[in-house]
Amino acid sequence: MTRAPLLLASFFLALCLCGCAANSIFINYPAQLASVKQRLNGADSQAVAAHLADKIPGQDGLLYAQEAGRVAQINGDFGASKDYYQQAVAAYQAFDDKATISLSAIGAIGSSLLLNDNAIPYRGPGYERIMLHQYQALNYLFSGDPQGALVEVRRSNELQSSEQARYQASQASVQAMANGTIDAEVSRLGQAAGTVTSSFLNAYSYYTTGVLHELLGEANDAFIDYRKAAQITPDNPYLQQDLVRLAKQLQMPQYEEFKRRWGDASPPGPQQGQLIMMLERGFVPEKQSLTVPFTLHGNWQTASLATYLPNRTPVAPARVQGLGSVLKLAPIANIDALAITALKESLPAALVRQVARVYAKSEMNRQVDKHGKGTGGDIAGIAMQLFNIVTEQADRRSWLTLPRQAQLARRFLDAGDYDLSLDNARAQIRVQPGRSTLVWAIDTGNITRFYTIII
Repeated sequence: MTRAPLLLASFFLALCLCGCAANSIFINYPAQLASVKQRLNGADSQAVAAHLADKIPGQDGLLYAQEAGRVAQINGDFGASKDYYQQAVAAYQAFDDKATISLSAIGAIGSSLLLNDNAIPYRGPGYERIMLHQYQALNYLFSGDPQGALVEVRRSNELQSSEQARYQASQASVQAMANGTIDAEVSRLGQAAGTVTSSFLNAYSYYTTGVLHELLGEANDAFIDYRKAAQITPDNPYLQQDLVRLAKQLQMPQYEEFKRRWGDASPPGPQQGQLIMMLERGFVPEKQSLTVPFTLHGNWQTASLATYLPNRTPVAPARVQGLGSVLKLAPIANIDALAITALKESLPAALVRQVARVYAKSEMNRQVDKHGKGTGGDIAGIAMQLFNIVTEQADRRSWLTLPRQAQLARRFLDAGDYDLSLDNARAQIRVQPGRSTLVWAIDTGNITRFYTIII
């Protein structure tokens, strides 16, 4: 009886077990983040970001840097959030700077052929990178650095084009690999995403950049960003009025058309200021696993791909009390739909890796069968099949502390102090003549946090 089968099986089982606990190869990422999201609704949420930061040096460091930055930001620690986000920006830049495949990348790709896609270092989808710069801009703004905010919003806008181009280039080599199962899943995810057709075009990011441009005196740039946001989310009434107002202010030829479609924009009174409210609700959904068992060369194999469950329910527009009359917010972007669309866009490439993995594991099984005889070979064969089943895990990683939906509202108000009421949360704000009060509200489920700045 040869020892080759047992040695081969032992080697791959050791590879599977050694050094994998630090990332998502065995413990799916949503399970790792579940306690983080729970703690964001509790009294000890301040310590969550530091816990996540401890994992930044690891394989999924970019993802943990995004999560740590977002958690710190939700808690109002904009300085710490800025530092964590900068680490994520540097990680993205490191991906961009790799002109050739490094030995570490080869090792990761090789491990993914034998284990699963979780062995590949995390590089977030384009919509995550875009929102990273959008949120970094808000960090700068609420930290008192408007010029730093402008740098970030310009980068966010540039990425909406460059990430789209990168995606299209990467898909050119994998479209031919699509099959009936993938086509059906792509179609289902497309229906789940509703009217969203591209994960790289985010009306919330465009609107945020437009608001910052306008508040910092760049009305022309603001108009351009609002126009792009309106092309993605054309039915938002506040966005429509923004276009009317700026077209009138800038004496643009589109003013008459916009006024005819959406009505004229009323100017503020001499003792009025402007309230701009941006509300984020909930968390993006978690990826689920779709596992399909089948046999190849007489051995059991499993194929696991990520998916989203078809259970998207509408988010009701928020209603704010305390302003004299009810202020009803309107959706500007469904971040969950962007996440679903991003997964749909990535499935063909995931299929390419899946096909390579199935054949690699099949070849391992064939080698065990070829060299194995007697009890030792049988044990090795069983061990290899268990290895294949255990290691075939869908890549369920994604930025899970992002909001599910973003809503907005704008209104001119008489100068004074107001006591806002949103659901069971309250906040005091001040409106000053001729100035804008930006209120950023983040609803994580049981707690709504308010952050306010007057510009």
